[in-house]
Amino acid sequence: MSCCAPGVEGSLDLERSGQGMPSAEELKLSARPLGEGLFQTDLSVPGVYCGACITTVEGALKKLPMVARARVNLSSKRVSVVWKDAVEGQQSDPTDIVRQIASTGYESHLFSMAGENGDEVRNQLLRAVAVAGFASANIMLLSVSVWSGAEAATRDMFHWISAGIAAPALIYAGRFFFLSAWKALRHGQTNMDVPISIGVFLSYFVSLWETLHHAEHAWFDATVMLLFFLLIGRTLDHMMRDRARSAITGLARLSPRGATVIASDGSRDYRPIEEIRPGDRLSVAAGDRIAVDGKVLFGVSDMDASVVNGESTPVSIKPGDLVQAGMLNLTGSLTVEATAAARDSFLAEMIGLMEAAEGGRARYRRIADRASQYYAPAVHLLAFLSFIGWGFIGGDWKHAMLIAVAVLIITCPCALGLAVPVVQVVAAGRLFQNGIMVKDGSAMERLAEIDSVYFDKTGTLTLGRPRLINRGEAGEAALTLAAGLAGHSRHPLSQALYRTVEGPVAAFDSVSEVPGAGVEARTETGLYRLGSRLFACGEAHDNASSRDQASSEVVLSLDGKELATFRFEDSLRPGAEQVVAGLQEHGIATGILSGDRAPVVQALAGKLGIADWNASLSPRDKAARLSEARERGRKTLMVGDGINDAPALSSAHVSMAPATAADVGRQAADFVFLREGLDAVPLALDVSRKAGQLIRQNFALAIGYNIIAVPIAILGYATPLIAALAMSSSSIIVVVNALRLNRIARVAQPEPQALKPSAPIGQGARLAS
Repeated sequence: MSCCAPGVEGSLDLERSGQGMPSAEELKLSARPLGEGLFQTDLSVPGVYCGACITTVEGALKKLPMVARARVNLSSKRVSVVWKDAVEGQQSDPTDIVRQIASTGYESHLFSMAGENGDEVRNQLLRAVAVAGFASANIMLLSVSVWSGAEAATRDMFHWISAGIAAPALIYAGRFFFLSAWKALRHGQTNMDVPISIGVFLSYFVSLWETLHHAEHAWFDATVMLLFFLLIGRTLDHMMRDRARSAITGLARLSPRGATVIASDGSRDYRPIEEIRPGDRLSVAAGDRIAVDGKVLFGVSDMDASVVNGESTPVSIKPGDLVQAGMLNLTGSLTVEATAAARDSFLAEMIGLMEAAEGGRARYRRIADRASQYYAPAVHLLAFLSFIGWGFIGGDWKHAMLIAVAVLIITCPCALGLAVPVVQVVAAGRLFQNGIMVKDGSAMERLAEIDSVYFDKTGTLTLGRPRLINRGEAGEAALTLAAGLAGHSRHPLSQALYRTVEGPVAAFDSVSEVPGAGVEARTETGLYRLGSRLFACGEAHDNASSRDQASSEVVLSLDGKELATFRFEDSLRPGAEQVVAGLQEHGIATGILSGDRAPVVQALAGKLGIADWNASLSPRDKAARLSEARERGRKTLMVGDGINDAPALSSAHVSMAPATAADVGRQAADFVFLREGLDAVPLALDVSRKAGQLIRQNFALAIGYNIIAVPIAILGYATPLIAALAMSSSSIIVVVNALRLNRIARVAQPEPQALKPSAPIGQGARLAS
């Protein structure tokens, strides 16, 4: 909300972390060598929570000769500093970086992904809001009697009771502003919390002075109410920013803590992931994630590569294939040779892409923060000039002080501060009623600006549920046999085949699964196989034409002779065709960014009428496509669901994911829709555009209020009480205007289809006699 120097939140986080200033040795050990005498050090600066904080920290660090570049990530509160090992022949001291940050009033410690936690700060803000609200309500009740013409003795008693309620409430609830203002002034800076703190202190002590002299009016209610409204805005802002940090943390959890390393003598030793080096041989059991990028030396398996390509269908892995950090080994045991260290592996690259994208998004927010920097000195100047002017002109310095307090209160940016968050809260509530969650309040502003939409395929335009499309061609007898084999596999296509048969299926006494190939069962009739064409029928029957089809296939064979081929396609998400057509009718360009095969993506694009489609894309490729669109001036919405979509979701102007998405995909997205249909996309766009209109109206109301109210206060026509009422009234008008969003009707959503449950592994349902 306010443009800040270091706030109280930073000190609270630091106290919780229990970490002090890192030593030179710790900084050197944690530094990452980049080559050519450059190193990168990552520090956590919990006190940063606005664009002005970023400008202050980055500006101070760039003054150091040893610093090549510095970047602050607002979401993770991480400062990445690239520094030179030596400057003009002299060795650099990395502790200079920490001291330079401290000179701006911020404390720092070594960055730890697991160490950041904003829940305690949020709880303290919520408690402060509750205290200020409770105190304000009680003082307002007492003020009613004073306004109604209470006798002098009764009036004085109510004023003293109000003073007693206000004092502890101001100390407890106002400490966020008071500490921030004190730190700013102590380091020769100013911020929005300075005039707020001055206004609150002067209002309280002038009210106390009036009470001591049995005056008719005191302004304790205005003082506490002022803090109540400002704390609401500060709390909303903190909660929205805190949510944005979870995506990168969730992605980091995909990386295992270590791996089993096979020594040259065959012995095995578990090592932390930081100690794994290129060339190490790793043992990867079924169910383990790949720790670092590597090459398979021995073993075959099925691998969940959704972190890389976003597809639910496992891929077959054999010796010589490359695997990437974060992939999940499903079936067989593997021996993998590490080809990269953890910090240079695929997951680290994805985290870097997301942090770079979030850094850009923080810069997008700086315009409003920088504009607010000029507000504080302007308010101070107006109040000071009013005090001096009335003091010399009228000679009544007490009256001059009351006018100065009135100017400070009436110019409080409460309406201006609520203009954005109150609309975002109402809009978020409206979207939630329609099954859409908003993670970041500014996302609605960005969504209203889009001119193009890119969709992922699997799990986004489709449901990620394979569906048999040639049941009639295959025949019921072959289908019953195949379902009996499929019931022994967890492969998505096998499970889809099993669910297709509603009645009993064939029974096999002994079924084994060949990792990366399929399942087989030897019977009196012969050897039945169900899986890839190569596995079922041999190399002579594995041709390119089958691999180039737009559908996935599973082959059933007996003794190497094909009995039936089962083809599958993914089910379209409800409303996909209508949503794409509607977006195009409104002039919004649509496209597909998918990691799936080109024939599959091309067929889906043709069905939906999307001309711009890209297939076989890696996470880096998707993020690069969106970066290219941004460089061309496009403002893009990315709708995706996979772990591999996380960098693309972060790189887009704004992003959306279904609730069925991977955890990291949901965390990286700005919007998450809970229902099955794609209707969430146009609905969120409609609400966001209406919210944008209301935000602009609220800004106009807030600015208009200041244009009218400030001259009235300066001319002496507003007491502190009238100033507080005017300030509160402007806030109420802004809130009432935001409530107009509730007129948007709720959208009905289709119910999800019921599915036959998966077969238990190792158990096939037998034919009824």
